[in-house]
Amino acid sequence: MTPASQHLPEGRMGAMVLRRTGAPLVWEERPLPQPGPGEVRLRVEACAVCRTDLHVVDGELPGGHLPIVPGHEIVGRVEAAGPGVTLAPGTRVGVPWLGHSCGQCPYCAAGRENLCDAPQFTGFTRDGGFATHAVADSAYAFPLEGFDDPVAAAPLMCAGLIGWRSLRMAGEGRRIGLYGFGAAAHLLAQVLRWQARDVYAFTRAGDEAAQAMARRLGAVWAGASDAMPPEPLDAAILFAPVGALVPLALRAVRKGGRVVCGGIHMSDIPAFPYSLLWEERQVVSVANLTRADALEFLALAPRAGIRAQTTTYPLTRANEALEDLRHGRFQGAAVLVP
Repeated sequence: MTPASQHLPEGRMGAMVLRRTGAPLVWEERPLPQPGPGEVRLRVEACAVCRTDLHVVDGELPGGHLPIVPGHEIVGRVEAAGPGVTLAPGTRVGVPWLGHSCGQCPYCAAGRENLCDAPQFTGFTRDGGFATHAVADSAYAFPLEGFDDPVAAAPLMCAGLIGWRSLRMAGEGRRIGLYGFGAAAHLLAQVLRWQARDVYAFTRAGDEAAQAMARRLGAVWAGASDAMPPEPLDAAILFAPVGALVPLALRAVRKGGRVVCGGIHMSDIPAFPYSLLWEERQVVSVANLTRADALEFLALAPRAGIRAQTTTYPLTRANEALEDLRHGRFQGAAVLVP
């Protein structure tokens, strides 16, 4: 199939646009946007598809803008820059979910920009990467020196980054459970094995393909989400947006263990007996990321040999990629290529 970008007249871009929540994305041609102060325009090379994109399309997150171009795992080349930008044209960069922070609120001042009071989110409140071009805040465009494959790099910009922040929240324990073995977990499993920790993979009952993938990536055990691991976990990280997994994970962790909820959206957590939380077990959530998280992880990923398993789709088949993600029709991550 001919890339979408080859059909565009000079000075035009194409994008898959969400005009109404719950509706399919629609292809649009637009004038090339001009970057403002501190911004860059990217020629998108690849954009991974995240479960958060499904939440955006389905209208499950409050505060979004419509119409919007989804996509927040962007890899692209700097094509134009606004005033005050030091990134050189041609630089390959990655753009994550948190696309801008105010720098003024108490959270930003305390180095917790992931909790900014006036944030902007790529593909949710500012147009994202399901497009041939995108404009990004240059402060949240991370140079990707040494990343030669944009398709393989794209999932690192959310699945990798949120997995890394989740792991930091989980602590230094050796036995780590990963609930929901998709894009984030298959990358984090590689980090954990590089760190010589033990991975316990939990999947939907009967998902033998995901369990086999987990074992290939070094998991010492893989089974259904409602199963108990062979020994108590030091921590569990939930990537599946299923609130009913929280009490199951609490049951699986040891005394003093921690359950980390890594998603931006989750179904309601059901009532559970206090005995599951007692003995100083903890339940915590992860929100967004900081630039420090990104710099740490992107420096670590090449050393650890992290490699995303990807299924590629032409940009104009974004709706197919979203539905395949919704129904678990591939392993690893889906990536759109303009």
